[in-house]
Amino acid sequence: MSEHSKVSFHMKSMTTEAAHEIAQWQYDPPYELYSMDGSIEVVTELVGSQYYLVSTNDCEVFGYFCLGEEARVPGGYEAQIYDDLENFVDLGLGIHPKFTSKGLGKDFMFAILDWVRIHTKFNNVRLVVATFNERAIRVYEKAGFIRREVFFTKVGSTDLPFIEMTRSTTLDPRR
Repeated sequence: MSEHSKVSFHMKSMTTEAAHEIAQWQYDPPYELYSMDGSIEVVTELVGSQYYLVSTNDCEVFGYFCLGEEARVPGGYEAQIYDDLENFVDLGLGIHPKFTSKGLGKDFMFAILDWVRIHTKFNNVRLVVATFNERAIRVYEKAGFIRREVFFTKVGSTDLPFIEMTRSTTLDPRR
């Protein structure tokens, strides 16, 4: 898949086969926080919740996204960023490790925003990302997200800072 050609993304409900593949994804440091453990619990969550598979013409399992509770980070509740659930849909997402840092993130995000705008009733999208993940934050800002609150959540035995980012779904997603 060329990083300079226009990629067409396709969304559908998560399949069991794709969930098994995604559950094995391992990211290189410092992004290993986003790695999955391959457990049946992960597969069950991916299949049984609001998770969607994102494929391209060349790749059946390019990435995924989830909406709602599955996208929320535990520390965000204590920080009260989730107190406005009726106005925001929470979004989580991931790209196959072999496609990260290839210049595809912005188009991937725009495709998800298009899908959310068409398939949900929400006018606003919220996501949360670890503050060290500047490459993802840059992609989200290019897609129109604005940095909001920073809060901490426990990851293993460490309190890590995360940032809330939001944007409207009513804007043209490419603005």
